[in-house]
Amino acid sequence: MRVALFGYQTWGHRTLRALLDAGHEVTLAVTHPPSAHAYERIWNDSVADLAREHGVPVLLRNRPDDPELRATLRDADPEIIVANNWRTWLPPEIFDLPPHGTLNVHDSLLPAYAGFSPLIWALINGEPEVGVTAHLMNAELDAGDIVLQRAVPVGPTDTATDLFHRTVDLIAPLVTESLELIAAGKTGWTPQDRSRASFFHKRSLEDSRIDWTWPAEDLERLVRAQSDPYPNAFTHYRGQRIRVLEAAVSRAHYGGTPGRVFIPEGDGVVIVAGPEARRGRGPGLVLRRLRTDDGREWAATEFFRSMGGYLTRHPDPAQG
Repeated sequence: MRVALFGYQTWGHRTLRALLDAGHEVTLAVTHPPSAHAYERIWNDSVADLAREHGVPVLLRNRPDDPELRATLRDADPEIIVANNWRTWLPPEIFDLPPHGTLNVHDSLLPAYAGFSPLIWALINGEPEVGVTAHLMNAELDAGDIVLQRAVPVGPTDTATDLFHRTVDLIAPLVTESLELIAAGKTGWTPQDRSRASFFHKRSLEDSRIDWTWPAEDLERLVRAQSDPYPNAFTHYRGQRIRVLEAAVSRAHYGGTPGRVFIPEGDGVVIVAGPEARRGRGPGLVLRRLRTDDGREWAATEFFRSMGGYLTRHPDPAQG
């Protein structure tokens, strides 16, 4: 098939590679310019570089709303557009232009986790599985009929990095099989159940800030969801920011004020946590490994030389 690609970062790169490997004629690649956003510097294999290596024309755009892009797309004459990790809404005059419309590839099990950073949000929320969905684009973001969907389980120690590698490997077979079905004339795709839909915003610095009133189980997943190379979950102690690299839910129950540096347990230090910490009916969060702003990594038992004081959302030396 003649295909135009709208894609960005490693997700778009894997999609373009799959199209080329499957022998499709890629007539145009549209991608975003490099970004300084923390999350967009991660997994940033270049769609533009891969396209140019294979003689595919490239357009760099932040938004798909200019006449030159639309004219170039019409001249490219694709039978279908394939999109993956395109960061802005595509208007109907683009997604409806080819005879087969636009196949969008999204790294969640739609209709849940539409929008941004679905793997991170899903891991924080304790979902038992994550995956990738190929669907036909319509006017509502990530809401079109599902062509194919593939899932992988989430293990008890998985990080967002683990889930990225597991789901990004689903892209090539999903795209290849979806286009085979479309080219064969198959129809009757699966409509999304909009009553089960959820839509999530981009993550930012504030979303990595630890709130010690969360249950310890949720905080442990937040730490795994913000694993390297993602911006780590962080808190403050005696005026300095500390990033939490490894944590666990405590074996015992601990009570008091959320954020209190309480007691050693095993190979870490327990921090009181939870919305009802004062009742002492739930576990705390055991910090195991930390990183300070100078890049130094610490065992928590070395960093907290004495117990007492509080971990806080913002710098507050008086809390020490």
